[in-house]
Amino acid sequence: MSAATLQGNDPAGALREDHPTLIAVEDLTIGYDGKVIQQQLSFNVERGEIFAILGGSGSGKSSLLKNLIGLSRPMSGRILIGGEDITTAEGEQRQQILQKFGVTYQGGALFGSLSVLENVSLPLEEFTDLPPPTRRWIALAKLNQVGLLAAANKMPAELSGGMLKRAAIARAMALDPGLLFLDEPSAGLDPVTSAELDQTVLRLSRGFGITFVIVTHELPSIYAIADRCIMLDAATKTIVARGVPAQLRDHAVDPAVQRFFRREPA
Repeated sequence: MSAATLQGNDPAGALREDHPTLIAVEDLTIGYDGKVIQQQLSFNVERGEIFAILGGSGSGKSSLLKNLIGLSRPMSGRILIGGEDITTAEGEQRQQILQKFGVTYQGGALFGSLSVLENVSLPLEEFTDLPPPTRRWIALAKLNQVGLLAAANKMPAELSGGMLKRAAIARAMALDPGLLFLDEPSAGLDPVTSAELDQTVLRLSRGFGITFVIVTHELPSIYAIADRCIMLDAATKTIVARGVPAQLRDHAVDPAVQRFFRREPA
């Protein structure tokens, strides 16, 4: 039983309807202080897939992510999540959209003064009226899903880098969102730990139907888990490639795309 079911409603319900498109980005232009970073972006993310946002340094990956999760407003265009426009939503409607997805950041962003279990319980404490024993039960279930049940009472400082990333994913899942955004999840991890994290993402996607949007430049992870991707380009300020990563690596015509996927110097 989920936190949403226990509350008597499903905050992610709109993300689980039959329509295949979960995120629709339409003619989006993003930037700041009048400076355009990316322009006229249009793409869809389908339910249940692992979707990667790629690009070199300065291409606007992080800026796009900030717009997707509502931290920044676009210069023009719109972003629909579960059919609702996050770019124009205000007040209660905006808060309801924000609760439909979870986000993890590069460093994990756990509170160092709280145990792992307390960190995962925080969203339940803030956004639900569930009693403490029920919050604890749900948080333990989320930690179990990412293989961290034994670390529930540890402090973040006691965890390895990979464990911190998995704990952050567990916290992002606390409210049972159908959608998770991961910002550079493999950053700072060794190849073995990165591969273990990839397997966690695959298991959650295939086993629970969670949709993932991942901002990354780690090609081994991209080839291992991404169903589709887009590649942003800093020079043209738009999408220069989209599709299945391995197919782009093997069949891309654009020399810049070829170099990126094959890790070849310019």
